[in-house]
Amino acid sequence: MRWRVLGPVGVWDGHTWMSVPAGKQRELLAILLLHPGQLLERVWLVETLWDGSGPPSAGRLLAHYVWRLRGLLGHHADRLRTVPSGYLLAASDDELDHQRFGQLLALGTDAAREGDPRRATRALTEAIALWHGPALADARTQPVLLEAARRLDQQRVVAREALADALLAVGRPADALVHLEELTADEPYREASWRLLMLALYRVGRRVDALAAYQRLWRFWTDQLGIEPSHELRDLHQRLLADDPSLTTVPTVAATTAPANAWVTARQLPTAVPHFVGRAAQIKELSGLLDTDGGVTIFVIGGTAGVGKTTLALHLAHRVAADFPDGQLYVNLRGFDPAGTIMTSAEALHGFLNALGTPPQRIPVGLDAQAALYRSLLSGRRMLVVLDNAHDSTQVRPLLPGAPGCLVLVTSRNDLSGLVAADGAHPLGLDLLPREEAHELLARRIGFDRVAGEPGAVDEIITRTARLPLALTIVAARAATHPRFPLATLAAELADARDRWNSLTGDDPGSDVRTVLSWSFRTLTAGAGQLFRLLGLHPGPDISAPAAASLAGLSLTELRPRLAELTRAHLLTEHLPGRYKFHDLLRAYAADLARAHEPEDGRQAAIHRMLDHYLHSAYAADRMLDEHRDRITLVPPRRGVVPEVLADYRQALAWFTAERAVLLATVDQAAGSGSDSYAWQLAWTLTPFLDRQGHWHEWITTQQAGLDAARRVAHLPGQAHAHVYLGRAHAQLGLHDLAHAHHRQAHRLYTELGHRTGHAYTHISAGMMAGQQGHHQEALDHTQQALDLYLAAGNSAGQARALNNIGWYLIQLGHHQKAITCCQQALALHRKIGHRYDDAATWNTLAHAHDRLGHHQQAIDCFHQALRRQRHSGWRNGQASTLNSLGDTYHTVGNQDAARQAWQQALDILDQLHHPDADHVRAKLGAANPQAT
Repeated sequence: MRWRVLGPVGVWDGHTWMSVPAGKQRELLAILLLHPGQLLERVWLVETLWDGSGPPSAGRLLAHYVWRLRGLLGHHADRLRTVPSGYLLAASDDELDHQRFGQLLALGTDAAREGDPRRATRALTEAIALWHGPALADARTQPVLLEAARRLDQQRVVAREALADALLAVGRPADALVHLEELTADEPYREASWRLLMLALYRVGRRVDALAAYQRLWRFWTDQLGIEPSHELRDLHQRLLADDPSLTTVPTVAATTAPANAWVTARQLPTAVPHFVGRAAQIKELSGLLDTDGGVTIFVIGGTAGVGKTTLALHLAHRVAADFPDGQLYVNLRGFDPAGTIMTSAEALHGFLNALGTPPQRIPVGLDAQAALYRSLLSGRRMLVVLDNAHDSTQVRPLLPGAPGCLVLVTSRNDLSGLVAADGAHPLGLDLLPREEAHELLARRIGFDRVAGEPGAVDEIITRTARLPLALTIVAARAATHPRFPLATLAAELADARDRWNSLTGDDPGSDVRTVLSWSFRTLTAGAGQLFRLLGLHPGPDISAPAAASLAGLSLTELRPRLAELTRAHLLTEHLPGRYKFHDLLRAYAADLARAHEPEDGRQAAIHRMLDHYLHSAYAADRMLDEHRDRITLVPPRRGVVPEVLADYRQALAWFTAERAVLLATVDQAAGSGSDSYAWQLAWTLTPFLDRQGHWHEWITTQQAGLDAARRVAHLPGQAHAHVYLGRAHAQLGLHDLAHAHHRQAHRLYTELGHRTGHAYTHISAGMMAGQQGHHQEALDHTQQALDLYLAAGNSAGQARALNNIGWYLIQLGHHQKAITCCQQALALHRKIGHRYDDAATWNTLAHAHDRLGHHQQAIDCFHQALRRQRHSGWRNGQASTLNSLGDTYHTVGNQDAARQAWQQALDILDQLHHPDADHVRAKLGAANPQAT
């Protein structure tokens, strides 16, 4: 199987070249051929094929084109593979004419520089023979293809020019003329081609034509460019006029060994990883920046240990090597060597100078002198330099070329911000592989069929390896070595904390995940190292700076330099301003270090400081969300705790939103580690936030953990609170039997405790559940009992809440005017106490009462009052209910556009909450607009 892009796009089926008749199919094949072995995302392909303006059916059309191409490929159809997020074409370099051309061009230019024009002629002749017209001749449509064609055509020009030069050197000027006459006609701005043309014409005895060629060049350049030919061309013209004998002398082709002090083209790149997967976005970003002008292009590829920095750098280096014909340099700077033997800049420069043909006796002694000689040698050349595993910017800077035309790829576990700031480097941070690319990596290494046969085990492996490329590669190697092992067995080993590191160990230190991580850890200062260990005690998924300060028992001023050191070393990522995370394997490694090196009492003190931080911060935030809620009593925080400072309601809501996943994990950690008081109290603080945001399943989970914890410490108020909240949460999900059971338990406990407001709240919840089931008189009775209890306790907030609910049930029973009176009494109390959350609910109830009485404009005004408050408080379920009712009122008064808009907004929220009412609203919206979905 052979593939062509150097000319019309085509495929060799073993007998003949086949073209692709349909334009879009041809463009798709061309794009695949230009990215062999790479996963091309469907989204990217659609955007590229239709230049960002594809039809709605573009995704289906793409799948159809792939199907048609597979039909064209016949029994080679499996070369075009479907992977979870896109497609890839499996093809080797020898099968692709443009890849083979690049190899031959490099061989030819190397041979020419090494003084062997015969070898250069052979390689370059073979390279030119691969061409059958302009690159992508029938697929120059979309910008990405036009750019690729331009690059390939330019390489063809370079090859033909180099071949003509080699042909002149071996005494074949007539053959050189065939290329040079076409080159100067097609590329009249290339001075080198004109020089070679004049020389070739002279050597075949056409002196007059050679002089005429100079005149054509002179007229063209002065007319079109306003400049005269260079001094070199003018000198050649004078020598032609003088019949300089040296012009007819063909250099003797001697041995191919270059002189001891001559330039040597270094080809130092290590072999690239054969099954490279993913990183399409990063490769696209890097490739886009390669075209920038004005100096040396420097990329700094950073990331944590094992994330694939070197793999990406070498993949990109091999991909663009043909664009840097003067050679490629590579060095491992050993920035994180386990033995601590970091390579010095002088050692690296000495190796580079040797590789470039500099005799040892000519290499200067001092670093500055070596760097100056190195820059001089690279001046005017196109070189690719890979500086792998760098420690810091100081180590790298002397190794940077000084002139335009070179590309430098630097990899490091440290954040080399100095190169970005002072040297104009482009930073590129590598994160963990996306799940789709992790899946493909395993499939490419151990077989697509094997992966497809155990999807559950594959998902478990991807999760347990944290999508870290090194870890995935080790597991894949183990699976490939033991083809009869079920993948489920490997997944089980990774799930067992005792076996995990053994399963992630290869046959050398570089393929042992824990060892590789340790190389980064050993570079840390003592303070940063201890902080890293303590962070392993945190449940994740991320941590704020104040929480980290509490965990470590440090002030924020003491903490920040240590956080900065960890982020520079890529052992921690500041993924949001002030929020830090690391992947699960780093967390497990940090936890292992904490168990091994931190004393038990130190670990427990750190955990308790962390729990104090979250409990006291959450308690303060909860007071801002519902300042009239009954309080619980907390133990003062330990010394060294840095609680969050929250100024107002919005900050409290934002804090709960940012910390939601952390708080849920912290409740689990507290409940599982015997810190039961923390567990039920944290669950208690989360109640208003989870309820208003509609996270009822999470509310149930945390309250159940809180209930179990309160039982273990025999804390009756904690148990009662958990039961009543579990009843509320189950009722929201329509699980009324469970809700009833929890309400009965809460009622019993509050009665036993003599807790009036708790008892009243139980009646409020029971009334709401009865109302949900359509038992409005029962709901009214429960709520009236709650009002009596709140009055007896002197609880104004509870009275306002009860009056609002009474108004709602009165509406359901047809007593609309009485409902308005109750709502007005509730609003008066809300204004007195400044209660925003129930104030919104009361405006909503008042709107319904007016709507039932036919006061539609008043109802609309009240709905909008409710919405403003609900949006301010983050009450998502309340917003959906109000928007749904507002849409009904608009529909009643004939404003169908406003009705549809309100219903659509309600539906969006209900779908996000997975609320059972979503289908009801969707049906109304569909009836009002058959095109809605």
